[in-house]
Amino acid sequence: MKLKTQKTLVVLKHDCVMRGLMGEVITRFERVGLKLVAFEFLAATEDMGDKHYASSDENLQRFGNNTLTECKEKGIDPVEKYGTDDALEIGKMIKNWNVELITRGPVLAMVWEGPDTIALIRKLAGKTSPKDAAPGTIRGDFSWDNYEAANQEMRSVYNILHASGNEEEAEFEIKLWFGDEEVIDYTLYTHRAMSNSWDK
Repeated sequence: MKLKTQKTLVVLKHDCVMRGLMGEVITRFERVGLKLVAFEFLAATEDMGDKHYASSDENLQRFGNNTLTECKEKGIDPVEKYGTDDALEIGKMIKNWNVELITRGPVLAMVWEGPDTIALIRKLAGKTSPKDAAPGTIRGDFSWDNYEAANQEMRSVYNILHASGNEEEAEFEIKLWFGDEEVIDYTLYTHRAMSNSWDK
């Protein structure tokens, strides 16, 4: 019986590329037995960045509300800082910052495959805010950044990588970054052993 696997998208962002950490991140995924099935070093276009960070008004509102909550806790006037106290408008700003970072320079886009790959890669990556990411995770080991600093400087958080959050998101993002012919199907020896398929 063939081992049930899933695919997910990982994008090593420009801050990862510029710090020479690509090999380190790839090594961590390979060490746990995940399979790299697509790989491209490229400069993302603004159109691709906009589609990649396509968010519903509900999500943008949530991003904006998180920032407004932080403003209240820190005694910051959002109108003075961002020009508005409307959560949706602030959420749109945050989306633009994310697009700006992913299009600033070259990124490494990859598709990884394995059992429970989406959850496993997100566990290895650590929490989105590096300040809260546990030691031993990619973000916990390689980034000090946090939302407070990013919001103060009106930019995206430097958190090394993007990883799809669920199967629906992974399917959409893989199709956005790669054509069907660019995703290679093969079987790792470790996956053969786990599925009793040494004859394949």
